[in-house]
Amino acid sequence: MSSPQPPSIDFEKIKAKSDGSITGLVSSSFQEVIQNNPYFAAGGGLMLLGTGLALARSGIVKSSGFLYRQMLVDLEIPSKDKSYLWFLEWMSKHKKRSSRHLSVETNVITHDNGAISTNFSLVPGPGKHLIRYKGAFMLVNRERSGKLLDMTNGTPFETVTLTTLYRDRYLFNDLLYEAKAMALKAREGKTVIFTSWGPEWRPFGQPRSKRLIGSVILDEGIADTILNDVKDFLVSGEWYHKRGIPYRRGYLLYGPPGSGKTSFIQALAGELDYNICILNLSENNLTDDRLNHLMNHIPNRSILLLEDVDAAFNKKREQSNDQGFNNGVTFSGLLNALDGVASAEECITFMTTNHPERLDPALLRPGRVDFKVLINNATEYQIRKMFLRFYENEDKLCEEFIAKFRKLNLKNISTAQLQGLFVYNKRDPKASIDMIETLQDPNTVF
Repeated sequence: MSSPQPPSIDFEKIKAKSDGSITGLVSSSFQEVIQNNPYFAAGGGLMLLGTGLALARSGIVKSSGFLYRQMLVDLEIPSKDKSYLWFLEWMSKHKKRSSRHLSVETNVITHDNGAISTNFSLVPGPGKHLIRYKGAFMLVNRERSGKLLDMTNGTPFETVTLTTLYRDRYLFNDLLYEAKAMALKAREGKTVIFTSWGPEWRPFGQPRSKRLIGSVILDEGIADTILNDVKDFLVSGEWYHKRGIPYRRGYLLYGPPGSGKTSFIQALAGELDYNICILNLSENNLTDDRLNHLMNHIPNRSILLLEDVDAAFNKKREQSNDQGFNNGVTFSGLLNALDGVASAEECITFMTTNHPERLDPALLRPGRVDFKVLINNATEYQIRKMFLRFYENEDKLCEEFIAKFRKLNLKNISTAQLQGLFVYNKRDPKASIDMIETLQDPNTVF
C-alpha cells in the first residue's frame, strides 16, 4: 500500500503571481469570493434594488413638486384676515360646491320689542371641499390648528387654502371681490354691531335694520341738538387739524333706565349711516393695552359705545394703587385711551350711565367728555308724541290720555314703560287709556 503523495506545488504559478501587484491579487480573490458566495450575491442585488428605488422615489417627488409649482397655485387665507369671514359666508351660499363637512353658526337677535329670534347658518367646516367657480375647479382646504391658539380668546387659529390651476390664478381676486361685495350688500341699509374679539372687532349677529331717528322720542330739542353737534364735528376735521386739536369728540348721555339712551345712539348711527362698536369695560380679560389697541382700530364710520360706564369702576378710586376697575383695566388706562398720546383720532365716543354722580370728575373733563345731556323720564311732550306715533290721527284720545295721566299724578314714568303699554294695545288706544294705572307699578309686564 503506497503512502499518499503530498500535493504538488506549482512554483511557476506562485512566482508569476508574486511578480504581480498585491492589489491585483486581492481584487481577484475578492471577486472570486463574491461570485462563488450566494449570500453576497443576493445582498448586493438587494442593495442595488433599494438604491434604485430610493433614487426613483426621490425623482418622482422632485418631479411632482416641480409639476405642482408649474401647474397649480395656492391661496392661503388666515382666520385673522378680514376676508376670512367674507369667504366663508360666500362659500356657504355658493351653489356649485361639494361639501361633506359643515359647521353651524348661530346668530341670536334681540329685537326692540324684546322678542328674540335665532338664525342658523351652515358654513364649510374643517376638511376639504371642491367648488367650481367661473368654470374652474378649486380645492378648498379649511384647517384648524390643534396647537396654536389665540391667547386672547382661546380659539384655535384657522386657515383656508384654495388650490387651482396656475392658469386660473386670476380668479382668486375675482372671488375675493365677489365675497366682499356680497358681505357689504348684506349690510347695505343696515347697522352693523361690532364687539371685541380678542384684539380685533368682529360683527355681532346679523346686521340690524336702520332705526329711524324719529322712532326714538326724546324731550323737545334734545335729539336735534345732539344730531347737529355730531354732524358739525364730522365736517370740521380741517378746523381741528389747523389748530392742533385732537380730532375726536366724546358724548355722555345720562339718566334713569329705560329713557332711551342706547336706542337713540342706535337711531343716530342709522341716520349717519354709521356702525356701532360696543366695548364692555367690565370684561374680565380686558387690559389697558388691549383697550388702547381696540380704540385705535375701530372700523371706519363707526361710533364707539361704552355702556353703563359707572358700573365699570368703583365710586372712589384710591390714588395709592390707581385701581379703579374690578378687572385688568385701570382708571388711568381708560383716561389715556380716551385722550392720551396714543389715543385714536377721528373718533366719536358715546358713554351712557344711570348714575352720573358716581363718575370721577377726571373722566368728565373736556377732551374726554365734550357734550353732556340728561335723557330723563317721559315728559308731556314725549307722551303726546309717542301716543300719536302709535295711534295716528287720534288727537282727542291723546288729550284724554294726557288728562288722565295728570289726574293720576304719575311720576317718573320711563319711555320704555309707555312703549310697553302702547305695544300691548297696538290697535286699541282706548285700552291704553283704561290701563294707564298699570304704569304706577314698575313691575308690570305687558
